[in-house]
Amino acid sequence: MSKLLESVEAYPEIPTQSPMNQLRWLLLLSGLGAGLLAGLLGIGGGTVLVPILVTLGRSYDQAVATSSLAIVIISLSGTLQNWRMGYLDWQRVALLGLPAILTAQVGAFLVGQFPDFLKEAAFGLLLLVTLWLAALRRRLVKRETAVSSAHENAQSLHPVLARTGTGAAAGLLAGLFGVGGGVIMVPLQMLLLGEPIKLAIQTSLGVIVITATSAAIGHTWQGNVLWLDGILLGFGGLLGAQVSTRFLPRLPDRVVSVSFSLLLIVLAIYFFWRAVQSYGS
Repeated sequence: MSKLLESVEAYPEIPTQSPMNQLRWLLLLSGLGAGLLAGLLGIGGGTVLVPILVTLGRSYDQAVATSSLAIVIISLSGTLQNWRMGYLDWQRVALLGLPAILTAQVGAFLVGQFPDFLKEAAFGLLLLVTLWLAALRRRLVKRETAVSSAHENAQSLHPVLARTGTGAAAGLLAGLFGVGGGVIMVPLQMLLLGEPIKLAIQTSLGVIVITATSAAIGHTWQGNVLWLDGILLGFGGLLGAQVSTRFLPRLPDRVVSVSFSLLLIVLAIYFFWRAVQSYGS
């Protein structure tokens, strides 16, 4: 028996999984979780992906850049599905997407021009603005049946000017914060153009492919994109969104709304806390 124990002790230890492999699985699972939240709560990818990457030790610039790459993967799948089903209006997508190409580059450049505490505080503020825009979107959906009122709002601003401004704002957000821009595009399309919510979402998803791609290219020039992280998060998010969208119709609206609000508030507090820590250091 003693010889047997000695032989076991002398046997080389079986190597455990390397830290790099553990990190890869963690990124894939994090992307899966972000996709689940995106599908269940209607949150844009970057709203969750950027906090995940920052928590994993990536710098703010790297988190924003890598989130843009992941969003390209996630949004491309949904856009291709809408195209196959005949729900994608390429003219609407182009009118919103073309100005976003330029402003996304501007946003990607500006990321490197500000201190971390200011960028983190701005991201926290964006999360609170997202909360307000979500409430605005719900009000617009309730008012969607009043077709005449929606058309009056759409005529208050020239359609070309409205689309250009909306696309430009979405591109700037994509470059600065690593979000797709849908959080601002959908309410503005409904408010300024009088579009029904389903059409606004379908168009917005197509534009996000453009904004995220442009932002990812701009951040690549700045050297901030972590390719493996972005690909793992993107494919994880893609799987998570596919799963969660099947369960979303079963959830009570109240549960979804409260969960959405609480998550955004918690993430906003987290980023404000990080901003204070960054400023102090």
